[in-house]
Amino acid sequence: MYLPAHFEEKRPEVLHALMREHPLGQLVSHGPDGLDANPLPFELDTGASPHGTLRAHVARANPVWQQAGDTEVLVIFQAADGYISPNGYPSKPEHHRHVPTWNYAVVHAHGVLRVRDDERFLRGLLARLTREHEARSQQARPWKMGDAPADYINGLLQVIVGIEVEITRLVGKFKLGQNRETRDRLGAADALATRGQTALAQAMRQAGPGA
Repeated sequence: MYLPAHFEEKRPEVLHALMREHPLGQLVSHGPDGLDANPLPFELDTGASPHGTLRAHVARANPVWQQAGDTEVLVIFQAADGYISPNGYPSKPEHHRHVPTWNYAVVHAHGVLRVRDDERFLRGLLARLTREHEARSQQARPWKMGDAPADYINGLLQVIVGIEVEITRLVGKFKLGQNRETRDRLGAADALATRGQTALAQAMRQAGPGA
């Protein structure tokens, strides 16, 4: 990934926060048919290894767990993104030396994929993922695995496989207007907010002073 210094984010806690807030990662692997990408909701365990460990599950019918096991993979996590119009820059009327761009924040997690084909691993993973995301949904009565018949859950556990990626390297790119004047970065953020893109606007406001 092309990574200018002013867009590089190295702080592990910031990278981990993005991964937790946007847990649907793109698992990129290389198999006999070339590159493959699978969108999967991941659990991040920051205490399992120096950079963290990712856990997820795939359908047993999905060949990725057989083709990519014990190989290097890349998992891409992306936060809010959006088009940036030059019209949002207060300096535009002064010289018109601006063009459109696209702002975003992404984290690339590199690591080795391991297959975890055991029921205990899967039950624990599914229970934790369910608790976390049901809590986020803010329902009065969150769904839990015990709500479904035991034989139904047991059957589903037979048709999925667990995977685990021990992260060996994290790369963060937060392209949020840090290369702009502060007034232009904040002006573009305000323009995004008026269009309802509040998450990206807030990230740009917190990105620090412009160049």
